[in-house]
Amino acid sequence: MDWVNTILQGVLLGGLYALFAAGLSLIFGVMRLVNVAHGDLIVLAAYLALVVTGTLGLDPLAALAVVVPLMALLGYLLQRLLLNRTLGDDLLPPLLVTFGLSVIIQNALLEIFSADSRRLQAGPLEVASLTLPGGLAVGVLPLLQFFLAVLVIAGLQLLFYRTPLGRAFRATSDDPAVARLMGLDNRHVFALAMALSLAVVAVAGVLLAVRSNFDPAIGPARLIFGFEAVIIGGLGSLWGTLVGGVLLGVAQSVGAKLDPGWQILAGHLLFLLVLAIRPEGLFPKVRG
Repeated sequence: MDWVNTILQGVLLGGLYALFAAGLSLIFGVMRLVNVAHGDLIVLAAYLALVVTGTLGLDPLAALAVVVPLMALLGYLLQRLLLNRTLGDDLLPPLLVTFGLSVIIQNALLEIFSADSRRLQAGPLEVASLTLPGGLAVGVLPLLQFFLAVLVIAGLQLLFYRTPLGRAFRATSDDPAVARLMGLDNRHVFALAMALSLAVVAVAGVLLAVRSNFDPAIGPARLIFGFEAVIIGGLGSLWGTLVGGVLLGVAQSVGAKLDPGWQILAGHLLFLLVLAIRPEGLFPKVRG
């Protein structure tokens, strides 16, 4: 039963990793932009939630109503005013710009909040649990995080394939020049995609802040987890991203069960194994 519990905890952790990865996958899928600052933006969302809860006295989950729109606005402005200028055939400019943005965010957070570790308090929700058959106890908060991840990814999937905005995303992704000839403003579409990505980042950042301690320096590790989940699941596949996050979470939980020092290593080894056997990921996007 211990192993069942280990795998279950890994699955629930994978939901959080899927949220890390969803925004990254979305941006790459729409505009082929690898956002190196993605992990630091997750941490920025966590600190923004810290300020909102402290200032307005809101519960962390209620703070999502404030943090999500603010991060979406930041994403739109960031893409429209800065990142659109870097897009082109050369992948290096956006990489360099987002790397610089990562450094700026880390140092700004360090200057404002210091290097002290912080955490959002969710009250009774943190210790609430459900008892499953077989005597397994599952925390309500991890369950909530996993179901939120499923809802977010299902919502993104619905938006991409059932709405006019989704069609605009897919058109600009397939052929930006033709999309522009058809009357689409690519700069606006890309900015909306970044806004949507940072809205997902906001959810991930708040849940991260409730689940564990955070500080200004943890962004790169969150980026790595998100990147590994995207690659394992398959580039461009949102449901694949969820599967990738779950597999990464299970690998880390099993590694920690065998030896606490193997937790992170086990996830990296799974990533390398998938990359070696199936470089395109388990569920690569099929273009029609």
